[in-house]
Amino acid sequence: MASTDAKPPKDGEKKNEEKKNEEKILTPTAEIKVNIAFIERAVSELEPRFTHRVLRSLTALRKRTNDKVLRDAIEENYPADSAVKAKLLSWLPPATEAEMDVDSTAYPPSTPPSKPTSDPVPEVEIYLRLLIIHHFHTSKENYAKSIQLSNETVDKMQALNRRSVDPIAAKIWFAVERSYELGGELADARPLFLAAQRTAALRHDDDTQASLINRLLRSYLHYNLYDQADKLVSKTTFPTSASNPQFARYHYFLGRIKAVQLNYTTAHTNLQAAIRRAPPAKTAPGFYQAVHKLFVVVELLMGDIPDRSIFRHPVLEKALAAYFDIVKVVRTGSLSEFQATLTKHAAQFEADKTYTLIVRLRQNVIKTGIRRLSLSYSRISLRDICLKLHLDSEEDAEYIVGKAIRDGVIDGRIIHEKGWMECEGRKNGYGPDVSEVYMRRIAYCMDLHNQSVKAMRYPQDAHRKELAAAQGARERERELAKEIEEGDLDEDDGGLGGF
Repeated sequence: MASTDAKPPKDGEKKNEEKKNEEKILTPTAEIKVNIAFIERAVSELEPRFTHRVLRSLTALRKRTNDKVLRDAIEENYPADSAVKAKLLSWLPPATEAEMDVDSTAYPPSTPPSKPTSDPVPEVEIYLRLLIIHHFHTSKENYAKSIQLSNETVDKMQALNRRSVDPIAAKIWFAVERSYELGGELADARPLFLAAQRTAALRHDDDTQASLINRLLRSYLHYNLYDQADKLVSKTTFPTSASNPQFARYHYFLGRIKAVQLNYTTAHTNLQAAIRRAPPAKTAPGFYQAVHKLFVVVELLMGDIPDRSIFRHPVLEKALAAYFDIVKVVRTGSLSEFQATLTKHAAQFEADKTYTLIVRLRQNVIKTGIRRLSLSYSRISLRDICLKLHLDSEEDAEYIVGKAIRDGVIDGRIIHEKGWMECEGRKNGYGPDVSEVYMRRIAYCMDLHNQSVKAMRYPQDAHRKELAAAQGARERERELAKEIEEGDLDEDDGGLGGF
């Protein structure tokens, strides 16, 4: 009875805590107002970190915005006779009667909301335009309006020519690309990105430059223009001060380019860096899944089998189901099962743009099958190899086996006169290949250590405590030296009188 009586208070306490937490969460309109205050502070104090703080909350905020929230935010932060206010409100539909009734009862007559007397800084207008563009992306009917607003915002932003707009400009270019992509006109935005990238490079605007390089790479890869994407990478230098999300996208695009160019080792390194720098899986699940899909295929092309724990991840388990089937087929070395699995999941692989890479795995499946046969048989005829691996002819089997012997996949030789393959046992596990893998792992660990040191963050104003402690110690030393000079210290105080 005592245990059952104790349950209701606990449930009530949980409900109270949940209510308190809900009260602490700001409404979207209030959050926008707080962000505007941060932007004005960043402009007045010349501190871009306040603007970056506002932009970090953009992903969560844009999911909570709607027409009413944006109208209220504009109304509360601009005076009634503002031309900027009228221009921003012209992009939004007028308020309905139901919303106007809610607005009239939102504030008591005794406490009306305070109205500003002057326009905020121009950066606030760019920020509100960014929110409106992202809001247009949520409905197909507004795709054309998002392109118009994006072009107008770019012209406005370039006309301002203020360095305090640079952090917001990087987000604006992402919104511009998304508008053109949803409207089916992504190729038309490429000249705009190229011109803006040259301007950003001349102005040393690292945030905008990093964003525009990623926009151009995405545009090239969207239309399978891998040669032009590779030329862009070779002609530009990605800013070292770019944020981790921008670096993650850049390494992912590099991984795709290098994988198509058969440079699997470099592609594997870039994809590892993209996974390491990517946002948490729950924050950006789409990007996390896309990187791991390509990562699994590249590992298979390198001759390795991915770790099984990747396919058990909650965010990746369902998305990588087809790739897990491919991994099982490559591991067993059955060519017929590989063809059946490839046909079964062809639509998904084409949607993920990994179909051409997975087709290359046919040779890996054959090599795996030959390796298994070499471990099972000391001598086997080419005819039996052709039957077990489902090859077309004995000539194909002889060519594939000869290539596997030349590449070092198996140790053996082909007796052409008798039509069989003789296999030899593996001599040892050492050699130049092992040392190369070992050095590659050492280089990866050192690179990971160096990047971790660069990404370390220290508590704000922590050095001031050390300076205060050092200053206090110096003052105590001065007081002690002064007392010694004046002769105020006696024998009990540790002076020299007892000597």
